[in-house]
Amino acid sequence: MHNRCLHCEREVEEKFCPNCGQKTSTHRYSLKHFLLHDVMHGVLHLDKGFFYTLKELFTRPGHSIREYVQGKRAKHFNFFTFIFLVISIGHFIGSFAEVKQTNIMGYVSENKDILTEFEKVSKANPKLFILIQIPFVALFSLLFFRRSKQNYTEHLILNTYKASAEILIMIAVALIAALFKGSSTADLLYQTGAVLSLLYAIWFYYQYFSSFGYSKTGLFFRSLLTALFIALLIAFINSFVLGVKAGFEDAR
Repeated sequence: MHNRCLHCEREVEEKFCPNCGQKTSTHRYSLKHFLLHDVMHGVLHLDKGFFYTLKELFTRPGHSIREYVQGKRAKHFNFFTFIFLVISIGHFIGSFAEVKQTNIMGYVSENKDILTEFEKVSKANPKLFILIQIPFVALFSLLFFRRSKQNYTEHLILNTYKASAEILIMIAVALIAALFKGSSTADLLYQTGAVLSLLYAIWFYYQYFSSFGYSKTGLFFRSLLTALFIALLIAFINSFVLGVKAGFEDAR
């Protein structure tokens, strides 16, 4: 039986493409495949391609991840492993470089009590606030870009990569801001980092969905609105999680 390699589109009969090395069993994502294969594979294995994926996320993020979702996966680092590694890097830097988790994770609030509680909880559970957001973020991008016919699992994956890149942006900003600790320059840098993350999200969505028949103007405004709504959603989710935690503690 002949198969077509989704990475290089060569006709092959073997289990692996002789041209690029990708498995010929590679197929479209589904929830079953996501849970039984990719999550377990992400936990138990480290794929090749971390620096390739890193480069792609900051040169052609949407195009590259769309190609990954559609089947060109031989060169990319597994999305599940990638975000766990990025979160771990952020936690390590936060622990040893005297950088707050609130700054690395881009959480902003005018309420100092909320910031203090967020810092305490996120430092103890660095993966919690990131991973709990992605299913909700994926639902929003699914609604805004439903004409693309990307399924929910594919939105989970593209938003996992996007979240990873945004964390890396905030890590870089936090490291620079640490040189100006306690000054107005540091505060300005963190605000700049938040803006950069928002702009990155717009760029990411614009590129990813550019091949699904949207007009350039419509695509830009969809990308902008999605990024803005998601920023508000993340702030709400973080506050909600903190509220639930406080409620459990008060009930003890």
